Amino acid sequence: MDDTRPSRPVLDVWCELQCPDCDRAMADLRVLRERYGDALEIRLRHFPLDKHRHSYAAAQAAEEAYAQGRGDEYAEAVLARAGELGERGEELLLEVARETGLDAEEMDTALIDGRHLLVVDADQAEGRAIGVTGTPTYVIGGERLDGGKSQDGLRERIEEIADRLLAGSGEGTGRHG
Repeated sequence: MDDTRPSRPVLDVWCELQCPDCDRAMADLRVLRERYGDALEIRLRHFPLDKHRHSYAAAQAAEEAYAQGRGDEYAEAVLARAGELGERGEELLLEVARETGLDAEEMDTALIDGRHLLVVDADQAEGRAIGVTGTPTYVIGGERLDGGKSQDGLRERIEEIADRLLAGSGEGTGRHG
């Protein structure tokens, strides 16, 4: 297959679902999705932190949610309850699965059989290899932006890079109005 069209820019977001900073980052990701639509691919990447004991299970649960077609919705719902995740663990993950219309029994089975362990481990290894140390961390156009200390100005910087990449690929910015 000869596809000469340039691929769309990718924003990788290293995140963990028990991270309050990642919850705050979701508002920026919603704005970016609205602005760019399909012109910018936004990928949630897993980087569970040792200090959050349920983050590894949450990453696996998010992968199962993606397999069931509702990953972004599920991830946002879990992040909105990050503090509660710390207290309730897998019980909360299954509750959120039910609330978001997922097959909670299949989610439970996925957490037991570990079918998504390799994806989570691969994301975490790739993150470490490129210098990710905390969450959220963004990578776009080869540039790494650390959102763990402050979100201030990060969305604007991501937009600058995305606009530059899109201008180089001949795609529009997807702005409305």
